[in-house]
Amino acid sequence: MSPRVPSRSLALLTAALLAGGCTQESATSGSGQDADMRTLQKLRAEADRVKQGGAASARPETPREPESLLAGLAAGMNESGPRKLRLPARNDTVHVDTVAMKVTGLESSHSVKGSGKSGLGLTTEDLFLRVELITQNVGKTPAPLSLAGARLTDAKGQAYPLARDAQAVAGTKPLPTLWAPEQRTELVLLFEVTAEAVQDDGLALVVQGSGGDVRIPLR
Repeated sequence: MSPRVPSRSLALLTAALLAGGCTQESATSGSGQDADMRTLQKLRAEADRVKQGGAASARPETPREPESLLAGLAAGMNESGPRKLRLPARNDTVHVDTVAMKVTGLESSHSVKGSGKSGLGLTTEDLFLRVELITQNVGKTPAPLSLAGARLTDAKGQAYPLARDAQAVAGTKPLPTLWAPEQRTELVLLFEVTAEAVQDDGLALVVQGSGGDVRIPLR
């Protein structure tokens, strides 16, 4: 005796067969009739397979809309939170004019949130890359240096500018533009990048000094 088939599965298949039959009868073009006939044959084959004890085929998942994906990310449904990344193998101190810089932390996440009580936050389908730096003016005079033009570049030359909105929300404090002699400052820079860029062996932070761009490897 054939195993008992769940009534719900048979009901679904029966409804599909009826719908397929109606479509076939109402089709007027040859190509439409052929397509309906193939669909009807597939449905009948599926019904026969289920009657013989096979499990009903699962329905295909409905593609998720971008808005739904972002909502899920913002709610933390598709991530386990910020992920710390390893520091570059050669993490040398780099000088931009007289300001010495060293990478102290790297972290990626789909969302960034402000540290205050406002609850402000931003979410992206790509990734926010958080670059933490320790800086110090090792010169004897004040050092003007703007980080507004800081950017990331990968091995292909793709550039990722500072994520100004994320920086304003979660950068913890305004970026300085002048370092006093011996001034030591911890900085946080935020960039919006692709997942591929985070893994790119040529990924680097680029800061513009008075003599041109200075490259700080991140991988």
